[in-house]
Amino acid sequence: MGALRVLMKRSLSTSKPYLTPNHPSLTFATLHQYHNRRNLFLHHSASDFVKLHKLSATDSACYRDCGDLDRPGAKNAIGKEMLRGLTRAFEFINQESNVNVAMICSSVPGVFCAGADLKERRNMSQSEVKVFVNSLRSAFLYLEKVCIPTIAVIEGVALGGGLEMALACDIRICGENALMGLPETGLAIIPGAGGTQRLPRLVGNAIAKEIIYTGREINGKEALSLGAEYKR
Repeated sequence: MGALRVLMKRSLSTSKPYLTPNHPSLTFATLHQYHNRRNLFLHHSASDFVKLHKLSATDSACYRDCGDLDRPGAKNAIGKEMLRGLTRAFEFINQESNVNVAMICSSVPGVFCAGADLKERRNMSQSEVKVFVNSLRSAFLYLEKVCIPTIAVIEGVALGGGLEMALACDIRICGENALMGLPETGLAIIPGAGGTQRLPRLVGNAIAKEIIYTGREINGKEALSLGAEYKR
């Protein structure tokens, strides 16, 4: 699989002074190799659908938490229980003093996160939907403000809320087979968890509007070119 660095943040957040423009480039291949070669210890379970692992090595004093999305029956779609797990995971990562980097990955082959669980949403009342969307937005805002660097490792599909979660991270790493998009307009709704704000900051207003208005999906290569073009 080709390794790509996709949609890096154009402007660095002042709340994370450790990030500099000269930060070493990371690739999906590098992270995948790191993930396989490090000793993997079950560290903390945020929920049945979100598992936290601590990655450590004898040759490094740097610790990394890896949050694995693990809801294969629903393609990692975010329902109420998974959202609670994500929130607990983000809070744990932010409070753990000996963790220096956090990666959000998927244990489900071919899927990062398919977005919100629409089957579950159909059984919600209008007020419950409002609470859920507000909670999702708050969780990703918290993720954006986590005090350590966060990396979304995207394999396969990242749609709707799945892409919005990746956009809230500091860095996104994906392969050529990744497929990303905000298809909410096809359901007569708009992205509700920060996609309309974070995507324009990364690729510019015109491109972000086109992606959101049409709901089309883009692969890793196109995402890389869009981010690179906007930085020129």
